[in-house]
Amino acid sequence: MKPKLLNIIKKSAKKGFDMARNNLASLYENGEKTEKDLEKAVYWYNKAAENGYEVAQFNLGRCYKNGIGVEKDETKAFEYYKKSAEKEFVNAQFSLGYCYQNGIGVEKDEAKGFEYYKKSAEKGYGMAQCVLGYLYENGEGIEKDLEKAIYWYNKAAENENEFAQYNLGNCYKNGIGVEKDETKAFEYYKKSAEKGYDKAQINLAFLYQNGKGIEKDLEKAIYWYNKAAENGNEYAQYNLGQCYELGNGVDKDETKAFELYKKSAESGCCKFAMFRLGYCYVNGIGTKINIEKGFELCNKIAENIENDERLLNDLDKVSYWYQKTAENDNRVALYKLGELYETGNDIIKDELFAFEFYKQAAEKGYVNGEYKLGYCYNYGIGTVIDKRKAFDLFEIAAEKGNRDAQKSLVLLYEYGKDTQNNIYIFNYWHKKVIKNGFQKVKENLDNLLKQQEI
Repeated sequence: MKPKLLNIIKKSAKKGFDMARNNLASLYENGEKTEKDLEKAVYWYNKAAENGYEVAQFNLGRCYKNGIGVEKDETKAFEYYKKSAEKEFVNAQFSLGYCYQNGIGVEKDEAKGFEYYKKSAEKGYGMAQCVLGYLYENGEGIEKDLEKAIYWYNKAAENENEFAQYNLGNCYKNGIGVEKDETKAFEYYKKSAEKGYDKAQINLAFLYQNGKGIEKDLEKAIYWYNKAAENGNEYAQYNLGQCYELGNGVDKDETKAFELYKKSAESGCCKFAMFRLGYCYVNGIGTKINIEKGFELCNKIAENIENDERLLNDLDKVSYWYQKTAENDNRVALYKLGELYETGNDIIKDELFAFEFYKQAAEKGYVNGEYKLGYCYNYGIGTVIDKRKAFDLFEIAAEKGNRDAQKSLVLLYEYGKDTQNNIYIFNYWHKKVIKNGFQKVKENLDNLLKQQEI
């Protein structure tokens, strides 16, 4: 803004033009082309508000709610919002709804909160439309109605509201109020992510990483994990750390992985990062070995968990097997951690690391690890499906006497097209599995052998 224009606004404000007074207050509040002066900002907001200017009344309410240039006073904030809302100012109607919903400066009343959100939403205010969608989705202050939730999310998304676009992405991803559609989920996450919303950015990265709704693209996955991590998203920091530790889409860099896990864990929210950071300390991944620190992190998580015996039991197991991985012959420990990461509770479960632990156990020649690694390749757990690799690993484990691997070999031959081995070799495994009591396989393979005779 040019100084000359600033002087015009000041003159207009002094002459009593309320819009000029409000604009001048805004300039003082934000320090735009003039020295920031919150006291003067409040003064001019007051001048315009006294004359009933609804925009200034809203801004004064905002100042009292957040303690901007005045002592924080939620009751006064509510009063100014109410005055402005009564003049149909949509921003104030939305803020008044927020006050009623959360009991800010007034007794909590979710029904009234909904009423004011609806007024604002019907006038086209995007944020109110998004909140209205959320209330309908979750049945807060109103009866749950997924059809109406989608309607209002769509309205807000059309108004370029990034939160609504993100919520629509979730709805399409999970089939909430709409038919499940990962391509549409991707489209809405992308719109929201491009506006800088970190939750959308991490979801978009996940879709790129796993090829859901879009062609798999690790480079783009890393790009969006980085964006979300830069915005302080602790889960993105963890996922990015995982990529650096395993070399997924980036050059493997354990030091960077450790730093990202540490940053994520420091938020206190991402339990995944605490687990992984603990493992890094125990095994010296990207940092010096500090077994005591590693177990301290696991114990810290356990201290904050109550009334979940299975989770606490899993935590104890993780701590125990972390300790065992520090020993020379640690292949059983690696396998056991693979099991925990594959089947554990939500805090622990992570298929990428399940695959990695099974892989490490298999590389050390542990037969159960070889079988489980084949299982991962067979069903795409933590990796892409590769029937050929699955077959080879099952064969190695089967030769060592693993019964599950023997059964899996037979089933691969029966149903898979990638296995070209001789029928007589499978007749050998057929007899093995029958001896081990797999009656269902016996029946299926008998039919297969009869077909081969025809």
